[in-house]
Amino acid sequence: MAAISVPLLAVRPPPANIPFPSIFNLNRPFSTSLSSNGFSHLQLVSSSTSNQAVTETNSSSTINVQNDDALDTTLFVIRAKNRIGLLQIITRVFKVLGLRIEKAIVEFEGEFFVKKFFVNDSNGKKIEKMEHLERIQKAVLEAIDGDDGGGVSPSVAVSGRGVVVRKAGLKLEFGDRRAKAEKMFGLMDGFLKNDSISLQKDILDHVEFTVARSRFNFDDFEAYQALAHSVRDRLIERWHDTHQYFKKKDPKRIYFLSLEFLMGRSLTNSVINLGIQDQYADALTQLGFDFEVLAEQEGDAALGNGGLARLAACQMDSLATLDYPAWGYGLRYQYGLFRQIIVDGFQHEQPDFWLNFGNPWEIERVHVSYPVKFYGTLKEEVLNGKKCKIWIPGESVEAVAYDNPIPGYGTRNAINLRLWAAKPSDQYDMESYTTGDYINAIVSRQKAETISNVLYPDDRSYQGKELRLKQQYFFVSASLQDIIRRFKDLHRNFDEFPEKVALQINDTHPSISIAEVMRMLVDEEHLDWSKAWDIACRIFSVTIHAVQPEGLEKIPVDLLGNVLPRHLEIIYEINHRLMEELKKSFGQDYDKLSRMSIIEEGAVKSIRMANLSLACCHTVNGVSRVHLETLKTRVFKDFYELWPQKFQCKTNGVTQRRWIVVSNPSLCSIISKWLGTEAWIRNVDLIAGLREYAKDPDLHTEWKNMKRVNKMRLAEYIETLTSVKVSLDAMFDVQIKRIHEYKRQLLNILGIIHRYDCIKNMDESDKRRVVPRVCIIGGKAAPGYEVAKKIIKLCHAVADKVNNDPDVGDLLKVVFIPDYNVSVAELVIPGSDLSQHLSTAGHEASGTGCMKFLMNGCLLLATADGSAVEIAEEIGAENMFLFGAKVDEVPALREKGTTLKGSLQFARVVRMVRDGYFGFKDYFKSLCDNVEDGGDFYLLGYDFASYLEAQAAADRAFVDQEKWTQMSILSTAGSGKFSSDRTIEEYAEQSWGIEPCKCPF
Repeated sequence: MAAISVPLLAVRPPPANIPFPSIFNLNRPFSTSLSSNGFSHLQLVSSSTSNQAVTETNSSSTINVQNDDALDTTLFVIRAKNRIGLLQIITRVFKVLGLRIEKAIVEFEGEFFVKKFFVNDSNGKKIEKMEHLERIQKAVLEAIDGDDGGGVSPSVAVSGRGVVVRKAGLKLEFGDRRAKAEKMFGLMDGFLKNDSISLQKDILDHVEFTVARSRFNFDDFEAYQALAHSVRDRLIERWHDTHQYFKKKDPKRIYFLSLEFLMGRSLTNSVINLGIQDQYADALTQLGFDFEVLAEQEGDAALGNGGLARLAACQMDSLATLDYPAWGYGLRYQYGLFRQIIVDGFQHEQPDFWLNFGNPWEIERVHVSYPVKFYGTLKEEVLNGKKCKIWIPGESVEAVAYDNPIPGYGTRNAINLRLWAAKPSDQYDMESYTTGDYINAIVSRQKAETISNVLYPDDRSYQGKELRLKQQYFFVSASLQDIIRRFKDLHRNFDEFPEKVALQINDTHPSISIAEVMRMLVDEEHLDWSKAWDIACRIFSVTIHAVQPEGLEKIPVDLLGNVLPRHLEIIYEINHRLMEELKKSFGQDYDKLSRMSIIEEGAVKSIRMANLSLACCHTVNGVSRVHLETLKTRVFKDFYELWPQKFQCKTNGVTQRRWIVVSNPSLCSIISKWLGTEAWIRNVDLIAGLREYAKDPDLHTEWKNMKRVNKMRLAEYIETLTSVKVSLDAMFDVQIKRIHEYKRQLLNILGIIHRYDCIKNMDESDKRRVVPRVCIIGGKAAPGYEVAKKIIKLCHAVADKVNNDPDVGDLLKVVFIPDYNVSVAELVIPGSDLSQHLSTAGHEASGTGCMKFLMNGCLLLATADGSAVEIAEEIGAENMFLFGAKVDEVPALREKGTTLKGSLQFARVVRMVRDGYFGFKDYFKSLCDNVEDGGDFYLLGYDFASYLEAQAAADRAFVDQEKWTQMSILSTAGSGKFSSDRTIEEYAEQSWGIEPCKCPF
C-alpha cells in the first residue's frame, strides 16, 4: 500500500528559557530549534491495525515503548481517539524534551489513531535509560488525555498548547466547519517567541496599536507601557494554560482572602519569573532603551499597608512558584495608601493616584460581575414545607473583576489575583437616566464607587465605620459568589465542597465571609443549618496578625444590623449554638462564657469578629512561635484551653525572588556562583551552603564590593532626595517600617541624640575612633495618629541639627526617606549594613522586615520579639545584636509604674528634647511626657541602657571588617527558613490540604 506524504502543521517549540516540570528533565541540554533533519517523512496508512501489545491507562489512550536491537531508534506506539491538534501535541512534547523524530507513521482504526514515532535523543542515539523512557511516556500521556474525565462539556477541543478550550458548539466532523477549526487551531498553535527580533516587534506593535503612539516618536513612559503589555501577553499565555489545566484536573483549590496586597512593581519580577529578563534587556538596548530606566517608570501598586499586605504578595508568589492551585481575592482600590509629603518636617497626606495612567498588568473582566446587597429588610417564606428567610436589599452595587496574573518562577504556572471594583447597579443607573433624574444617577454612581475608592477609610466616625464594613462585605460577597460559581460549574453536590475548596482568611478583616457562606448555603442553596455549619467549619482557616486583644476587630451591632440585617441574625444564631456548646464544657462559668461570646455586651454592643473566626475555623495560625504563645496564653487563652488542636504556628516568610533576585542582582550572582547553581532560587534551603565559604577571603572581597556598590546607589538616592551627602565608609544604619509607638522609632531617635551628644563632647583624638554612621529612618504615620506624626517631626528636627553641625561632619548623618514603599525598600535594603527592629517584646507578631534585611546580609539589632527569636536560632545569637526586656518580663515591668526608672543617659536625652534643644519645645512636650513619669508603656527608658550596649557592640564589630563580612555572609546563609515558600508548604500540608498541580506546558 502506498504511503501518502502530507505536510505537517507548523509546530513552534517553546522558548529555550522556559523551565519545565521534573518529568521533562532528561539531564541533557534543551533544544529550542527544529532538528536539522526534522521529520524524514510522515506517512498516512489506511485500514491497517497494529499487532503490538500496549499498556492500558486509566483513559482511552495507550502507549507502548519498544527498544528492539534491530532498530536504531526508540519506537513509541500511541493509540488515542482522533481529534483536532493531537498530532501537533505529541510532536511538541517530543521536541520540548529535546528529542528528534526520525519518522512518524499514522494509522487509522475507526475513531482512533495509532501513531508510531521513531525517536532519538538530541545526539541521534536511542533512549536507553528506563527512568527517561518513563518520564517521556508520562509526559505524552499527560498531554494527549486533554479531555478525558475533566468534567467539561462535549463541545470541546484540545489546542496546540495542550489545554481544554470551548468551541461554542462548533461541529468538527464535516466539511467547511472542520476546515475552519483546523485553520483556527493552526493559527493558535505555539507559544510567543522570545528572541530579540520577536520581542522588539511585539514592543513596537504595542507602541503603535496599544499605546497609540508613532513607533518613530515615543518616550520612556510610552516605551514602558508597550514593554509591560508585551510581557503581559506572555503572562496571559501561561495564565490561560494554567487555569484550563486546573479546570481539567479539578484539584482542591486554596482561595486566599485578603483586604491588602502590597504588590509593588511588577515588570522586573515578571520577566525574572518568566525567565526572559536578559532577552528583553538585549531587545531594548537594540531599540535604544535601557531596561532599568523603563522599569523605573512603573509606579507602585500600593494596595496595602505594612507587613500584612507585603506578606500576602509574597505568599501569592510562592503559591505560583510551588504550583499550588490558588486564587487570591482583594479590592482594587482607586487610591492606594496615601502619598507621604514632608513639608518643614511635618507629614502631609495626598491621594495616591496610582491608576491615573492605567495599569497595564490588570485585565478588566466586564463580563465577570456580581451584585452585592446592602441594607433592606427580611421576610419569611415557606419553601418546600420549610421556613426560609428572604433578604430584600435596600441597595445593590456591582462588583466587577480585575484580574492580575501572578507568574511562578521555574514553572509554567501563573495564578490569578482577582481584585474587585465597585460600580453602580446598571438597572438603577438606567432607571435614573430614563426618568431624567441625572443628578441622582451621578450621586448613586459616586456612592457605589466610594466602596472601593480608599484603602482603610478613617473609621473614627459612624460613616467611616459603615464604609469599612461595606468594603469588607463587598469584597467577601463578590469573592464567594465567584468561588461557588466556579465550584458549581463542575459539581452539583455541596458534600464535595470541602474536598474542592479551602478558604484562608488573612487576619480578621474578611471574617464576615463566615456569615456570608452560611447565608448562601442556607438561604440560596437551601441546605439545613447543621450541614451548612459543618461545611463552613471544614473550609475556613484563619491567620491572626494581632498581638493585643484591643487590636482585634469589633463591629457595633446596630451598624451591622442596619447594613447587613440577615448576617446579624446568622451571627446571633451561631453565637447561640456556640454558647450552648460551651455550657457543656464550662457549665455556668459566666465570666468565661462572656469572654468567649461572639457578642460583646457593653456601652456599645459589638460583634467580636475574631471570636467568630475561632468558633468556625478549623485552624488558627500564629505567625511566629512567640506570637503563637501570646495567642495561646493571653489573647485567646479560653479558646486554646477548649480547642488546643486548632492552634498552629506558621512563621511568616518573604520571597527570595523579590528580595534577592529582583532587588539585589549582584548578591544573586554571588550566591549562584559560590553554590554552583541557581537552584536556590526555588529551593532556598540550598543557600545554607554559603556557610562553607563564610571565611573565604575571595568571597569576602566579592561580598564587600557588592555591598559598596549597593551603598553607592543608596547614597545617590539620598542625595537626590534630601540633598544630604553621605560617606560610603560610614555604617548605614536603617529602620524602615510603619511609624508606631510600639515599633519604637522614638527609641532610635533618642539613641541618635545620645550619639550626637557624645560626639559633641569629645576631643578630636576621640572623634577619630568613632565609627561613622548614616542613620536612615523611613515610614508612614496613619493620618489620625498624632503621636506618630510627632515622631516624624522630631526625626527631622534632629536631622536639621545634626546634619548642619560642623563639629560632627561625616561622623553622623540623619536621613528621613519620605513616602516609603516597596520600590524604595528594594533600594534601601540591599544598601544597609545594620537594620534595627526595636518593638517592645511581645508586640510584634512576626516582623517580616527583618527577614528581608537578613536575606541581603544586613546585620540585625533587635529585641527578642516576633521572628527575631527564631532568626537568632538559625544564624546564632552571636551574629546579631539582641537587647531589651524579654516577653515574659514586660508585664511585671509595667506593673512597677512610676517606680521604674530609666538610665541617666535616657533622662539626659529626653531632657534635651523637653528643653527645646531641637526646637518645637511645646510640640514635643507630649512625646516626653509619654516616656517619663510612669507613662512609659513601651519601656523605652528601661531598654535604653541595653540598647546603647547593643549599639556599642555593633560599632566594635564594624571596625573589624573581616568579622563583619563573615557575620553578613552567615546572615544570608541562615535565611532559608524565612522564605515564604516554606510557609506556604506548611499551610498547604497542615491547614489547607492541597497538592501541587503543575501545568505541563
